[in-house]
Amino acid sequence: MHKTIPATTDADAAAVIRDLDTLYEIETPEGIDLTTRVAGPLPRILAYAVDLFYRTVILIILGIAISVAGDAGVGVWLLVSFLLEWFYPVFFEVLRGGQTPGKRAFSIAVINDNLTPIGWGPSIMRNLLRFADFLPFGYFAGIISMTCSRDFRRLGDHAAGTLVVYREQPKTASGLPSVPPAAPPRGLQLQDQQAIVSLCERHRALSQPRQQELAELLQPLTGRSGITGLERLHGIGRWLLGARTVEETTPRGTTQAGDQ
Repeated sequence: MHKTIPATTDADAAAVIRDLDTLYEIETPEGIDLTTRVAGPLPRILAYAVDLFYRTVILIILGIAISVAGDAGVGVWLLVSFLLEWFYPVFFEVLRGGQTPGKRAFSIAVINDNLTPIGWGPSIMRNLLRFADFLPFGYFAGIISMTCSRDFRRLGDHAAGTLVVYREQPKTASGLPSVPPAAPPRGLQLQDQQAIVSLCERHRALSQPRQQELAELLQPLTGRSGITGLERLHGIGRWLLGARTVEETTPRGTTQAGDQ
């Protein structure tokens, strides 16, 4: 007797993949899809361990240096210990692109959930709420919160509206066409963004006639043909890669159009 195997549809498979995927997506008011990949508990715990090590080393060295100062030295040590505990992560997150030394070691960073750089308010909020994540001991509540959240957010992240994401090494734009970046048309589809970025990145590997041939396929997007249409696509590609000026050599931000 044969058992009946439940049929699965493409929609079901897509839903399962979407649930397992760590890709975080938003759509800007201009209709551009931006994505980034959120970091799970393990790299965050390891990054915290690195930062804790650095803070501990600083306090040990300071304690030895001011051991001869008596009660005044103890007061200074306690003050520095307080500042390191609460403001060490805030300082680096706001002034160092969302990365403490530990996060930088594991290529992760804190950003707002709209994929903008984190500011003072959200950073202070998420770090002050570490005491809630710590409860009842050993960041148990924070780990449970990250495990149950699709975006691996601890309680402080939920309250502050922040995410911890992977920060990819910036690509140099030296190999990109030397054309002014151009804002993409409103509502540009993801597959079109990927095609334009690919054309921009591979422009040296493709002959000029071949590039113009490909550009003709996207003429409905640019409204131009020939070399002007190709330059328009190159400009959009540079924009999607983060460049905002002709001279800019390093794409900005943590997000990429299309896949990151």
